[in-house]
Amino acid sequence: MANVTEDRVRDALRGVEDPELKKDLVTLNMIKKIDVQGDDVSVLVELTTPACPLKNKIQNDCVAAIKNAVPEAKTIDVEMGAKTVASDKPKDVLPGVKNTIAVASGKGGVGKSTISANLAVALAQEGASVGLVDADIYGPSIPQMLGVSEKPKVIDLGEKVTLVPVEKHGLKIMSIGFLMKEAGPVIWRGPMAAGAIKQFLTDVEWGELDYLVFDLPPGTGDIQLTLCQTIPLTGAVIVTTPQDVSLADARKALQMFQKVNAPIVGVVENMSYFIAPDTGVRYNIFGEGGGSKLAEEMSVPFLGGLPIDPRIRAGGDVGEPMAIGMADAEETRMIRELARNVAGNLSKINLGAKEKQEPRRATIA
Repeated sequence: MANVTEDRVRDALRGVEDPELKKDLVTLNMIKKIDVQGDDVSVLVELTTPACPLKNKIQNDCVAAIKNAVPEAKTIDVEMGAKTVASDKPKDVLPGVKNTIAVASGKGGVGKSTISANLAVALAQEGASVGLVDADIYGPSIPQMLGVSEKPKVIDLGEKVTLVPVEKHGLKIMSIGFLMKEAGPVIWRGPMAAGAIKQFLTDVEWGELDYLVFDLPPGTGDIQLTLCQTIPLTGAVIVTTPQDVSLADARKALQMFQKVNAPIVGVVENMSYFIAPDTGVRYNIFGEGGGSKLAEEMSVPFLGGLPIDPRIRAGGDVGEPMAIGMADAEETRMIRELARNVAGNLSKINLGAKEKQEPRRATIA
């Protein structure tokens, strides 16, 4: 009978492919440890994000591959770890942040801030370290949506003043709403708003983060351009509703990010439909399938859709996002799936960029 060896286990794992990255785990350097004690095998797999959407499938595939190739193994323990893949873009600004995500829309009223807040919370719940910037200078709603009333701490070192983000729901949060003296309108010209965004990038102690999410104002104005020019964005998430007016504006927002060479993580369709609570009948109030059609038209991923649900609105009103307040709801499952899709696509963007930079080695026949 053949012995159970580390080499045999590793060879077995060469047959396990990451379904999103389309390469085997050994080639992707995801197998970090193989321990063989007699007939007992333990393996540590390190994924590219703690929010990997196919974590369970990869784990089951590993166990099956080892059982098939090494039938002598009595016990097989596959532990799933994660180390978020970082963007390889320059880190002159935000050196400790691995990935920056812009959540954008072409027009207001599509629920972009709701998506931003729930996306950030869901990524944190998956085990990632996450920050959230309320970059909607003219309509900062993140403090209310997350139930934050504290002010950020100020570190005054004389030559420079640094702000410490407020922490809530496992997030580091910064908003212009924290700094306003009263709840009045923000009446600023574009350069002033753009300057505030620069300060959120350079004068805030973000520390080490896997993801920093930016809730942008609607449209394609100064704040969006300032963000793209100040930091290399890892990617942009475009939020729309199914109706044609929203899709037309979302298309413009998507094209803007493409023009400034910011990768598109994908399209989210919010307010996709409404399920009547008394009858269970589905109503497509704003149309049907617009988000997926836009994604197909622009050759970008469709990340998923969320229905109209009064509980999502209520959670934002009381500062408890649905991902926190109703952990077992179907809509919360959708939010978590959305977050995993975003994380998975960011990993593909980052690994794809690194492959393009690596020189190809000539093969000798």
